[in-house]
Amino acid sequence: MLHQLSWKVGGQQGEGIESTGEIFSTAMNRLGYHLYGYRHFSSRIKGGHTNNKINVRTSVVHTIPDDLDILVAFDQETIDVNYKELTSEGVILADAKFKPVKPEDCPATLYVVPFTEVAAELGTTLMKNMVAIGATAALLNLEDEVFQSVVDEIFGRKGETVVQKNMTAIAQGHELMNGMLGDNIGKFELEPADGKHRLFMIGNEAIALGALAAGTRIMAAYPITPASEIMEYLIKKLPKFGGTVIQTEDEIAAATMAIGANYGGVRSFTASAGPGLSLMMEAIGLSGMTEQPLVIVDTQRGGPSTGLPTKQEQSDLMAMLYGTHGEIPKVVIAPSTGEEAFYDTIQAFNIAEELQLPVILLSDLQLSLGKQTVEPFDYSKIEIRRGKLELGELPEAEDKAYFKRFEVTEDGVSTRVVPGQKHGIHHVTGVEHDETGKPSEAAGNRKAQMDKRFRKLDHVNFNMPVFKNTPHEEADVLLVGFNSTKGAIEEIQPMLNEEGIKTNHAHIRLIHPFPAMEMKELIDNAKKVIVVENNATGQLANVMKMNIGAHDKIISLVKYDGTPFLPKELLGRVKELLTDGNI
Repeated sequence: MLHQLSWKVGGQQGEGIESTGEIFSTAMNRLGYHLYGYRHFSSRIKGGHTNNKINVRTSVVHTIPDDLDILVAFDQETIDVNYKELTSEGVILADAKFKPVKPEDCPATLYVVPFTEVAAELGTTLMKNMVAIGATAALLNLEDEVFQSVVDEIFGRKGETVVQKNMTAIAQGHELMNGMLGDNIGKFELEPADGKHRLFMIGNEAIALGALAAGTRIMAAYPITPASEIMEYLIKKLPKFGGTVIQTEDEIAAATMAIGANYGGVRSFTASAGPGLSLMMEAIGLSGMTEQPLVIVDTQRGGPSTGLPTKQEQSDLMAMLYGTHGEIPKVVIAPSTGEEAFYDTIQAFNIAEELQLPVILLSDLQLSLGKQTVEPFDYSKIEIRRGKLELGELPEAEDKAYFKRFEVTEDGVSTRVVPGQKHGIHHVTGVEHDETGKPSEAAGNRKAQMDKRFRKLDHVNFNMPVFKNTPHEEADVLLVGFNSTKGAIEEIQPMLNEEGIKTNHAHIRLIHPFPAMEMKELIDNAKKVIVVENNATGQLANVMKMNIGAHDKIISLVKYDGTPFLPKELLGRVKELLTDGNI
């Protein structure tokens, strides 16, 4: 029996590839297995190669593997593009319809299965994916009933006849495959799972649920890959809690609308990707200058310009830190798992209101769209902190002056009120202003207000700025990353330790203000530091050098071809760096 299984389905976009992966992975999740799935898809609505690779384990997993055990192919391109991942014991289940050909250098076994033909005999070729699920079940020695609840859920609204036809398609695929396998039935049978209930979601869903749990009631956004699922999730959920999602005409409107809603006292946010964030930069500056809370989710993707809309990259970091003109305080948070995405979203809303500034929740395509097993959230951990928001009766100023909305305070945070509050009248403007909001260009006032705003960064209340897996007091190498690279790094850390290379791992979750003291201690206790990131210029490595120094220790390990790091690939590159005279 296997501890881990890697399964992939591929074909043309629009022919049910995503639903095939969804049915298989959901069923495995309900058996209690841990999963991580990653979709490769083209930047078009229909057509173009797509595949969904799913890692199934009896233990925790946060990334996809290099190798592949089972490839389900609905066209020849799927075989040609993906066969090199297959192990020597691997299997290709290919639809007979396209007359599949196995490449000469492919070590795997090819089974030609009439997926489409069987489905057509049942009434519709659309059920070919269910026949493929049945064939997979034969390889894993799974009972067809494992898929019953998933089929009921997906097709139940279409009636019992449709449900039964889909289950029949699974059964026939299973029976057909059994006849082909002979002694290889159950070749990829997995060790039994623990049967525990766990969530199975993409990072965007975890972010959306986190926003809902944080008390947001308005989301203003414009659709964009890979952020759209946040909006789509909340379109269904927010109205049940008295909230709403507003699809704006562009990202400029989305950001300013979110600022306006927050000004009115309602927790609001927006979500986008790199091109949309470029348009929001002036509005982010407005949030900083007017000291209005603003939460923005940036789901990084390949750039610049339109770039690679459906591919992995982490190249927005510098833009999120320094993109606005002028200088404002802001907070940048970077979760790395579905669980962190949920809880960090809540923290983002709390910090935005406590410090009255923009908070950027930085994700990337792999985290946003990668579907993963997540332990059930502990809602008792949720705390709503709204800071100095005064909704009660305000005292009237003795001189009947305007309310000091931007009063200079020791912690940099002034009392916040909402429009219409008696005795709370004040100006709000994007130009420099005095304590009541009236425009002022006086040198002394300018310095006082700038200093006041930046004092906020001394009071960021964020749980665990750095994730640490540091078993060694003195390490040969410290691996550092942010966002979704955590999974691959965690996979290779024990491998390096087993080879006698003392390896620590630090994953930075609070990018700004940078946790310099925590990181400096870890860097001081390592001979070399390798920073793993999906961009061309080593942006995180450069941020570390700016905040800490250690130029002689820090080495960049970058990848910017649109694909995520895979564990064995990363292991090889790390060892190569360590043997090039770096240690």
